[in-house]
Amino acid sequence: MTVETNRVLRLCLHHIALLRRYPHPGFSLQTTRSFSSLREGKRRGLLWKMLVGIFVGVPVAVGVQYAVSAPRERRKMRIMIEGFGRLCRSLSVGIFISVDYWWTTNVAVRGLDESSPSYLAEMSACHQRTAECMVEGAIKNGGIYIKLGQGLCSFNHLLPPEYIRTLQVLEDKALNRRYKEVDALFQEDFDKSPEQLFKTFDYEPIAAASLAQVHKAELFDGTPVAVKVQYIDLRDRFDGDIRTLEILMDIIKFMHPSFGFRWVLKDLKGTLAQELDFENEARNSERCAEELKHFSFVYVPKVFWEQTSKRVLTAEFCNGCKINNVEEIKRQGLSLKDTADKLIRTFAEQIFYTGFIHADPHPGNVLVRRGPDNKAELVLLDHGLYEYLSQRDRVALCKLWRSIVLRDEAAMEKYSNALGVKEYFLFCEMLLQRPINMQELGLSNILSREETTYMREMASQRFDSIMRVLKSMPRPMLLVFRNINTVRSINITLGAPVDRYFVMAKSAVRGWGKIQAERTGMLPRLWVFRWVRTTWESLKFEAALRWEIAMMSVTRSFLGLLSYLGLISVDADMYEYLR
Repeated sequence: MTVETNRVLRLCLHHIALLRRYPHPGFSLQTTRSFSSLREGKRRGLLWKMLVGIFVGVPVAVGVQYAVSAPRERRKMRIMIEGFGRLCRSLSVGIFISVDYWWTTNVAVRGLDESSPSYLAEMSACHQRTAECMVEGAIKNGGIYIKLGQGLCSFNHLLPPEYIRTLQVLEDKALNRRYKEVDALFQEDFDKSPEQLFKTFDYEPIAAASLAQVHKAELFDGTPVAVKVQYIDLRDRFDGDIRTLEILMDIIKFMHPSFGFRWVLKDLKGTLAQELDFENEARNSERCAEELKHFSFVYVPKVFWEQTSKRVLTAEFCNGCKINNVEEIKRQGLSLKDTADKLIRTFAEQIFYTGFIHADPHPGNVLVRRGPDNKAELVLLDHGLYEYLSQRDRVALCKLWRSIVLRDEAAMEKYSNALGVKEYFLFCEMLLQRPINMQELGLSNILSREETTYMREMASQRFDSIMRVLKSMPRPMLLVFRNINTVRSINITLGAPVDRYFVMAKSAVRGWGKIQAERTGMLPRLWVFRWVRTTWESLKFEAALRWEIAMMSVTRSFLGLLSYLGLISVDADMYEYLR
């Protein structure tokens, strides 16, 4: 039996070897096709089942989870889904703008002279389309996107006018949430409805901004108040929006290596997050009121803490018009010059002396009304975004501003270096947001066409140098720049009735004098000593400035006389100086 089995086994092995050596063509091909078709069919069936499971099972599972979740968890699920939508919307806006500018510059205006009406009309239309696209995307996305759009409004000397006109809508108009969201937020923060906290509460907002909307209400004692209610989903979506912006910054940097602003977003992330804490904003407003109480023309609304939480801020309701509403200021019989002077002095005091600086003073946050003395009174709102500048940096900034006004180039370099900046002249022009002529002491508040062209060319042609300056200076200076530039923009809107550079220089000198007085130990407690010290420093500055102006005038006259007598020849630079 065993021998027979071995014979059969050897015969089978022999046949297998023959089949391998001389395979039957039809049999092999047919068998292979049969097995391949079978495997392909199984794979297709499995793939189809997987797709059905994904497209049907996942939504069903998510829907069931959403149905059984608590309201707050439901909101977080919506935020996650909407976050993907905001990312896609942001990418589409960026692509649209890039393509529109590429098509306009490479096709629509190709071969046209840059000064021709056709070229200007095409570029203007392109600027308008992209600005409208940005506004639409910012309003739909809301939150931090609107905040960034507001920041762009102050760069009216660098951006095309189409952008400024269109982006201004973001200053006080944004999302308007449904009534039930307001009720839900009050229930979460106070375990009460607005009707239980206030005598009256108007659900129709009187203003809607980037982070919150403002409602008018009345306390039970009859006091009218403004209730700032944060958008209910904003705190939950903040981190996601920051990540979206970081992704966009990475994409922009990949496409344009020199255009890397992710570090700015990283540095400002913590500061922006503080804006979402309305209790912190309330403390900021009280500190601002205390530090500026010596300015009788500045008013900060009182906070009502019992009706305030991290997402609801209740403060005294104040009437007034936006500070850029020129017609309304005139209608009230108030002076534009007085208004501009008080605005500049207020924020210069923060920058050069207190160091606790309002970093978002756009026109919607500064109201103007008639004060007790029948002159302009400023009402400061929205104290969520503040920056603190150290005393060391304030001293350097005070001396730097003074040296710029006096055209002391050695001091400009010295105090720019004290702030960590080597390219001092560029830094000074960025700080003032205008060209600096070392042969002329005066600084016009309104830029000429040539000066505006110079600033725009500087922004585009010296971009790498500007980035180096921004990275080297103290981080708080980023928001100080924003404050200075916003005030500059408002002053221009009011017609530039005040010499902003000179007023700020005087504030810088006074601020430095106060700081020096406080460093002397017990003497700061004597207000007379502080007054004498600051007055002395102001007089020295005034004397130095007038002396420089007089010497420059005498020198100009003397050179003009020598040129008239033919004793010296005048080249182009000297001719410009003599003018």
